[in-house]
Amino acid sequence: MRVRCGLWDMTPPVELAGDARLPHGSETRGTREPSEQVGPRMRKMPHLTPVTATTVHLVRHGEVANPAGILYGVLPGFHLSTRGRAMALAAADHLSGRRGRVRADIVHVVASPLERAQETAAPIADAFGLPVATDPRVIEAGNSFQGERVTVPFLMKPRNLVRLRAPGTPSWGEPYVEIAERMTSGIAAARDAARGHEAVIVSHQLPIWVVRAHVERRGYVHDPRRRQCALGSITALRFVDDAVAWVSYVDAARGV
Repeated sequence: MRVRCGLWDMTPPVELAGDARLPHGSETRGTREPSEQVGPRMRKMPHLTPVTATTVHLVRHGEVANPAGILYGVLPGFHLSTRGRAMALAAADHLSGRRGRVRADIVHVVASPLERAQETAAPIADAFGLPVATDPRVIEAGNSFQGERVTVPFLMKPRNLVRLRAPGTPSWGEPYVEIAERMTSGIAAARDAARGHEAVIVSHQLPIWVVRAHVERRGYVHDPRRRQCALGSITALRFVDDAVAWVSYVDAARGV
């Protein structure tokens, strides 16, 4: 699935600057210069300005081994399950062209410091012969319910209902605005490291969804059950120079 976004600046405030669909690498975009003399007549000549297309793929980690069903948040010690490792391989296959697709031009791989993200990034990096860089800016969001088994009866307890008082912030965790700020900073760094090529960032569902809402100029308040960010999925941000031209999404691990 691909969503046209126009050209969106990744640094707040997000500004609309036009629209483009361009292949990767250094390209040209027409602008107009003042009239120039050509023979006996005056005519306007196009001036071609070089631009660079770069893609940053935001990969959500695979399934985690979590038999107790707790909200693990940023707790250490949560690794991929057997199915989660298969999901990581599916994402690597999708990007490396093993599924009949064109091989992505990946030159930089980054992951959250949490084990599940590092383990998802490993087969992707191996497919392209690259190391995995670690960036704390793309880590999971903080949550005051971390370590708890979150169910409806649990949330209905008075002491927990108080924490749900401000869903727009949200009051139970890291503010959406702060998540968007750190994610855009991490994405910009990956974009710059892969300028003219493609980069991968392995992150987590909420940070990926929040930065997508930021890019598409949507509100942050949402129903978590309706996030389009499945385990092992890839949300791609296509840049023209430093601005996002469009967003695409693929459930690369569907059926695993």
